[in-house]
Amino acid sequence: MSGNWQIARDWIMDSIATRDLAQGDKLPTEQELSRQIGVGRHSLRRAVASLAAEGVLSVEQGRGTFVRGQPRINYRIGRRTRFRENLESQGVKPGGETITADITPAEPDVAQELSLPPGTPVHRILGRSRADDHPLGLNRSFHPAERFPDLGVKRRSRMSVTDIYASYGVTDYRRRTTTIYARLPEKWEAKLLEQPADQPVIVMCKTDEDLSGQPIGWSEAIYAAGRIRFTLDFPE
Repeated sequence: MSGNWQIARDWIMDSIATRDLAQGDKLPTEQELSRQIGVGRHSLRRAVASLAAEGVLSVEQGRGTFVRGQPRINYRIGRRTRFRENLESQGVKPGGETITADITPAEPDVAQELSLPPGTPVHRILGRSRADDHPLGLNRSFHPAERFPDLGVKRRSRMSVTDIYASYGVTDYRRRTTTIYARLPEKWEAKLLEQPADQPVIVMCKTDEDLSGQPIGWSEAIYAAGRIRFTLDFPE
């Protein structure tokens, strides 16, 4: 019946409302849920997909389906945004790993963001960030190779970007620009984020500069939209 998926949806929502299913709980298996609710698997899948699109459930590949509730990570964006401080201030363990690191000629768009001539050697780093050991986002970053010669090696050793900058004498830096938009992930992005390919991601592009105004890094961060929300801080 066409309304069976709505019956399944209402059953799950009622279970959350009565706290039979609490935030962070893993839903029973598809077979068990179908039996409990009395609907077919196709209807159940449609209900789960609907609730995932609404932000109520989180479907994580290889792990199962979880009650998400309100986004757990509130990422504050300001002139001096720091990933580690953002998570630790909420009692969340930050983590991550470098997936690839190399040096490449700067493409025109990257060169423009870094105020470099096109073709200038830059570090290209692809990393994955984690929150309490769960994938949160992917990050492609570019940095002038001449100014930060061993940056790739230091990133592979799990040294933070802030600490790397400090090791080169950049003890403070700030964000120059931030651009945010949403899209669907590419297949490889969804796989690394451990999320379905039909769930959106939030893309945040930013340029960091030292206190003299010289760009020191440009990055494109790709966040699992269901696991994060953003708060923009505007200084007076």
